[in-house]
Amino acid sequence: MAIAITRGDLDASGLRSAAARSKDAAASPRMLALALVLEGATRAAAAQAAGMDRQTLRDWVHRYNERGLDGLKTLPNPGGPPCKLTPEQEATVAEWVRQGPTLEQHTVVRWRLVDLRDAIDRQFGVHLHERTVGKLMARLNFARVSVRPRHPAQDVEAQAAHKKLCRIGCDRHPGACPRQADRTLVAR
Repeated sequence: MAIAITRGDLDASGLRSAAARSKDAAASPRMLALALVLEGATRAAAAQAAGMDRQTLRDWVHRYNERGLDGLKTLPNPGGPPCKLTPEQEATVAEWVRQGPTLEQHTVVRWRLVDLRDAIDRQFGVHLHERTVGKLMARLNFARVSVRPRHPAQDVEAQAAHKKLCRIGCDRHPGACPRQADRTLVAR
């Protein structure tokens, strides 16, 4: 037996405009599926258009009837483990990454996940797995924390100048640079 959408506060066009305004990427297709149902599409067609099956759409109809648009949002997983770091501690870790480590205090020249894990353990007394620190960095919108440290005495300008000279031939490599010779061998 089909479950009817009993909530009448929004029609199909209202659901479509709510989906367009929604910041929740998971709730928008649910709203569009309900709009299709209100427009007369079959449950199977509406579910397929939203990338779900009919039973899942039925469950979302129940939640929409009970709670309205708030019922279409994804709820946090109550069975998942709680966060070990507080929001203040996460903000502190984010500040560490933005500022970078100091050689005297942290004994590293560039943050690695292992180094952050150890610093979190020392500072807050919270032991995290290295992978969990990587997930934390992703959640804090840090693209990637380096796996390999950079030497503090590394001369970036000298390396760039050497690379530039190797393209045209340099004193160290009379004629052509060995890397260019490898390229010509591959190109033949």
